[in-house]
Amino acid sequence: MISVIFDLDGTLVDSEPNYYESGRRTLERHGVPDFTWEQHSRYIGIGTLETLEILRDQYAIQAPVEQLLAEQNAAYLELARAETEAFPEMRKFVERLHCDGTPMAVASGSSREAIDAVLAGTGLDALLTTVVSAEEVAHGKPAPDVFLEAARRLGADPADCVVIEDAAPGAQAARAAGMGCLAVPYVSATADDPAFATAGLLFRGGQPEFSADTAYEWLGEHRAA
Repeated sequence: MISVIFDLDGTLVDSEPNYYESGRRTLERHGVPDFTWEQHSRYIGIGTLETLEILRDQYAIQAPVEQLLAEQNAAYLELARAETEAFPEMRKFVERLHCDGTPMAVASGSSREAIDAVLAGTGLDALLTTVVSAEEVAHGKPAPDVFLEAARRLGADPADCVVIEDAAPGAQAARAAGMGCLAVPYVSATADDPAFATAGLLFRGGQPEFSADTAYEWLGEHRAA
């Protein structure tokens, strides 16, 4: 049986604006003004901790990375609880998989607290009960750890898993885990990234192009292969 492992941010839900704003506020508090969306977009798909480690070094921020992470998580949770939207076609896809008994998990670079808040706020927590955060594994994406742990918790062989991803590091992680990949680039300009070249199904236009019916049909073909 095929198991499906979803990335969360930018894949199931449109949370990147909240991540950008929480990161911008955190950096501003530590003397880094004018952090732009363009700068933020370079780190989409990389865990919050790994991103902050890079930015801390880049801007010579004196505060410990643990402090930066706590500040950004607090700001993010405030924003996420106020409003986070699930992508409608992606919700439809999850609901259809749930109805036919497909094992599913969420594997995300976010903190467990942030994942739980978003899933609860969107109602997806009723459908997606197996959750792995980057905090629970040794290495974040593009390392395969979070996907391999999700497969372990589902009792699934990695070769029988398909990852749904929006970012190149996640697609790399899926390949490193020996899993199939369905890619829906959050930033459509990244569709030509070599990491997406091995995706079994690529929606080049991102979420506006994503179709639950097309994804479900492809997954059925993947099951039969």
